Amino acid sequence: MSGIKRKLIELEENNRNINVAIVGAGLMGKGMVSQMMFVKGMKPALVISNKISDAVEAYTLAGISKDDIVIAKNLKDINTAMERNKYVACDDSDIAAKANLIDVVVDATGVPNAGAKIAMDSIENGKHIIMLNIEADVVVGPILNKMAKKAGVVYSGTAGDEPGAVKEIFDFAEATGFEVLAIGKGKNNPMDHDATPDTVREQAEKSKLKPLRLASFVDGTNTMVEMAAMANATGFIPDVPGGHGPTARVEDLPKIYSLKEEGGILNKYKIVDYAHGIAPGVFVIVTTSSPQVHHEMRFLKMGDGPNYVLYRPYHLTSLETPISIARAYFYNEPTIAPIFDKPVAEVVAVAKKDLKKGERLDGIGEYTILGKIFTYEEAKEKNLVPVGLINNKAVVTRDIKKGQLITYDMVDLDRSTEIYKLREIQEKGE
Repeated sequence: MSGIKRKLIELEENNRNINVAIVGAGLMGKGMVSQMMFVKGMKPALVISNKISDAVEAYTLAGISKDDIVIAKNLKDINTAMERNKYVACDDSDIAAKANLIDVVVDATGVPNAGAKIAMDSIENGKHIIMLNIEADVVVGPILNKMAKKAGVVYSGTAGDEPGAVKEIFDFAEATGFEVLAIGKGKNNPMDHDATPDTVREQAEKSKLKPLRLASFVDGTNTMVEMAAMANATGFIPDVPGGHGPTARVEDLPKIYSLKEEGGILNKYKIVDYAHGIAPGVFVIVTTSSPQVHHEMRFLKMGDGPNYVLYRPYHLTSLETPISIARAYFYNEPTIAPIFDKPVAEVVAVAKKDLKKGERLDGIGEYTILGKIFTYEEAKEKNLVPVGLINNKAVVTRDIKKGQLITYDMVDLDRSTEIYKLREIQEKGE
């Protein structure tokens, strides 16, 4: 981190900045703008939101005078304002990546199709793209990462999100020579598969979150998506569909995440999972074949072994995103990204209620569907639909019972979206 800090200071001393476009001005976007104001050599130069008032508010909450904020209507306005060193607010996400002086684009929308388009536009315009939008990443991250490498830019998830935080510990463990057995995250909310925007609205408003966003946390979809992002970046897979999700204390994790024949819950190692009771932390379970290393780990109060937990008790979501921006800009490297051309894990759609033939679906965190993690191979074998491909134009083609897995022959998907088209390319291996 000291290297990043030094490089950022050098930028500022030379009167330069990493100019960042942030698409999405909800809780995460607003926090990111405010945090970035304390980062030398980095500027939240452009904020885009469907509600222009949210983009402006992101700046004013960060202490920026309204005299220094320009509301832009088109690309020319953006370029002119940035050349005058103004902060720019806009409501057109289609031009986020086209601004001349933007170096890095951050997608903080959380909308799968929007994220796919923003990422694709950024790559085509030679901009690094940082995805807080793992809902898009777990569907088409492999093809987007492939496109980015070909274009010479970085496609990356963000530091601070749980997958990024897990990947940092995973990389540390492997770099120091440990064998990694399991990776995972805590779950903040009790699991309620029936959660909808209506049932969580009061709590969402208190937290200044969109109700559908909180509903996606409570119904478990967000947890499934985060595990899939971890899987796709490491090659680890869910041990069982949906994960185990035990309730645990941190000190119990090494025993719980051992094989069944060793007194644990696992059928195999090299898995991804989640646990109640340890949120907001993330964890990695490691072991070693060396008696001497076991001796030193016991001396270091890491437990009796043979498995040990490396635990981080926090993740700061979008407040850590400047680290990923800087890594992409200075070192041309991602914080976390898919490692293969196809997913390792898939989050598939499950009916949240009884659905009737002809009924329209909606999306993540809403009223008709939720997500469940499978291995990619099993999801493909069962013809299951990735949850991120479903939107409010998708129509049910036959009755579906609550809790039933949704297959491609049960729904007429919207095939006009960028995410659907990218998924087709990804599946063909082009």
